[in-house]
Amino acid sequence: MGNENDAAVAKTVRVYSTPACPYCHMVKKFLDDRGIAYEDINVAADEAAAKEMVEKSGQMGVPVIMVGDQIIVGFDKEELIKALGLE
Repeated sequence: MGNENDAAVAKTVRVYSTPACPYCHMVKKFLDDRGIAYEDINVAADEAAAKEMVEKSGQMGVPVIMVGDQIIVGFDKEELIKALGLE
């Protein structure tokens, strides 16, 4: 059986989140459970990162997930699976 996250390995995954956001924790658990590395960016503590997130996504809410150049707003499990090539 091949490694199911081979497709995701080639893509950079960034999660813009806040510590108090339950959906942010769900996204990170989803990625952790699948062994997918990601950069966790706490926009509550990093004003520049928060501004970058809004500029890229047009959204003030978290989580915002970037898989390569694709932006996913919120914990959209199906969209995340597609973006990561896990289907």
